[in-house]
Amino acid sequence: MTTILLPRSVDGAPRVPHGVRVVPYDVDAPPPADAAHADALVVWGNPADRLRELAAAAPRLRWVQTLAAGPDAVLAAGFAAGAVVTNGRGLHDATVAEHVLALTLACVRRVPELLRAQAEHRWAHELGGLQPLHPPGEVRTLVGAQVTVWGFGSIAARLAPLLTGLGARVTGVATTAGERHGYHVVAPESLAELLPRTDVLIGLLPALDATRHAIGARVLDLLPSRAWVVNAGRGTTLDEAALLAAVRAGAVAGAALDVFETEPLPAGSPLWDEPRVLVSPHAAGGRPVGWQDLVADNVARFVAGEPLRNVVPR
Repeated sequence: MTTILLPRSVDGAPRVPHGVRVVPYDVDAPPPADAAHADALVVWGNPADRLRELAAAAPRLRWVQTLAAGPDAVLAAGFAAGAVVTNGRGLHDATVAEHVLALTLACVRRVPELLRAQAEHRWAHELGGLQPLHPPGEVRTLVGAQVTVWGFGSIAARLAPLLTGLGARVTGVATTAGERHGYHVVAPESLAELLPRTDVLIGLLPALDATRHAIGARVLDLLPSRAWVVNAGRGTTLDEAALLAAVRAGAVAGAALDVFETEPLPAGSPLWDEPRVLVSPHAAGGRPVGWQDLVADNVARFVAGEPLRNVVPR
């Protein structure tokens, strides 16, 4: 009998083969007694301390499936070295792309400024009426805008056509240069050439040692003062202090951030009060679309001894 622990933080359940026992568990509670004999575990929304407890209580685990696209929380929890880790790549493409598009449009169409004007009952003449399409030194539309997407994976593949459909020119940045999903992708070595003509920089980078503060002072200095920064990858990939300094100095136009180094964002963070920074509470994902199909497929593969989908190198 194969036992798999399934979190109550998701709706529904996957179809599993005969002989597989599914045990629901509460992500906010201590590990269930069944953890000691569990073969597999599904993770979604588990607090870090409870996840560490679960790793210690389940020494027989041979497979851990996180529904998150980024496996960093699972990799840091202390699961046995022999346990295969798989992630939720592909489950969040639609929702994250949708949210990133919303944040990008909010920046270039000045939605936070519109809301502030509304709160003041002020008709913002500077934001409405007859306007040039491309005011000098400003980005007010995606029509003709150069959008650079750093971290060109499956989410970017979903996002890029939406940006293109609104008139943007999209260039990807990834470890390896080439063409992906019909878009030109450059390596980070080409950032010095690409960033000075970028209107919007979108970060979709994973949390790795190599990506820590990748969007830092050096990158921000390369952007023109009209550029906006949108980050929805992982909070550690952005140097928040460097961004805040760049925004306050007028070196970049502003930013929309969905992820932060510390979450929830501390009440004392200066990002809250910076008028040119839009704070989004890690809202892009949170809805793993089609998770039942992915887990069902991987359960069937696990039982049959076949390679699993979305395996994370360890």
